[in-house]
Amino acid sequence: MSREYALFLGCTIPNRLPHLEVATRLTLKSLDVNAKDLPGFACCPDPVGFSALDRFTWIVLASRNLAVAEEQGLDILTLCSGCFESLKTANYVLKHNGEYKHKVNEALAKVGKEYKGSVEVRHLLQVLYEDVGPKKIESTVKKPLTGIKVAVHYGCHVLRPSEVVQVDDPFNPTSFEGIVKATGATPVDYERRFLCCGVGVRSVDEATTNRMIEEKLRYVRLSGADLLCVICPFCLIQYDIGQFQVNKALGTDYNIPVFYYPQLLALAQGVSADELNFKFQRIKPDAVLEKIEKL
Repeated sequence: MSREYALFLGCTIPNRLPHLEVATRLTLKSLDVNAKDLPGFACCPDPVGFSALDRFTWIVLASRNLAVAEEQGLDILTLCSGCFESLKTANYVLKHNGEYKHKVNEALAKVGKEYKGSVEVRHLLQVLYEDVGPKKIESTVKKPLTGIKVAVHYGCHVLRPSEVVQVDDPFNPTSFEGIVKATGATPVDYERRFLCCGVGVRSVDEATTNRMIEEKLRYVRLSGADLLCVICPFCLIQYDIGQFQVNKALGTDYNIPVFYYPQLLALAQGVSADELNFKFQRIKPDAVLEKIEKL
C-alpha cells in the first residue's frame, strides 16, 4: 500500500546537495512512498538563528508551510532535521496555544492562508522506521552490506526537545540503528554519539565548531567504522566539508566518508555509486565503495 506525504525539501538539499535528493527519491519510490511536491513551500525557516531573532515571525513562516500542506490534506515529510524542528515546533505551539494560533492566523490572512492544525510533521527517520518499517526496507535490499560498519549520527533536532519532536528515546534511541541494520550493515557504538555537529556555532565561532567536529571524528575513527551515516543534510555538510576544514585548521588527517542514509540504502538496493554522485562530496568514499563492490 502506497503512503503519501507532502515532500518538504527545504533549502539545503536542492541548493547545495541535489545528489541527496536523487538518492532520497529513488529509495522512497522503492519503498512505495509517494512523496508529492507541493507548490508554495518556502524556507522552514532556520530553527536556531531565526527563532532567536524573532520567534513570532519564525512561527508565522513555519505555519504558512503547514497551511500549504493542509490545503492538500497531506502530512509533511521532511528531509532535514532543522526543517523538521521548525515545522514540528510551530505545529506543537499552535496546537497547544489558542491565543498564539489566533495571532498567527491574523498574520497568515494577509497572504490568504490559515493554519488549522490538521496535519502532522514527520521526519524521514520516522517515516522509514515507523511508517515503512525495517522489514519492508530489508525486503528491497538486493545487495546486503554485510560487514560494513556504520557509525550513526542522530544530530540534535531529531531528538530534542523530546516532548515536542517525539521521535525516539532521546537518551537511548534505536531507530536509526534499526534502519541501518535493514541494509545488512552493522551499526557500531562509540563515545560522543550525541555530540552536536556544531553548525549553529560556525557563524560565530569557527574554532569551536572545528573542535566539535574533530572530537566526533576522533571517536568515529576509534570505533573502526567504515563510514559515518547522518539523517540531516546540514550534519553531512559539517562532517564532510567540515572534515576537510578541520584537517586544514588542526593538522589532522581524517578521511571518514559521510553518507546520508538514503545513499546507504540505495547502494544496498543495487543503485550504482555513479548514479548517486558521490563526486559532489569533499571526502571521497572510494575505499568503502570498493569494499561494497566486492560483497
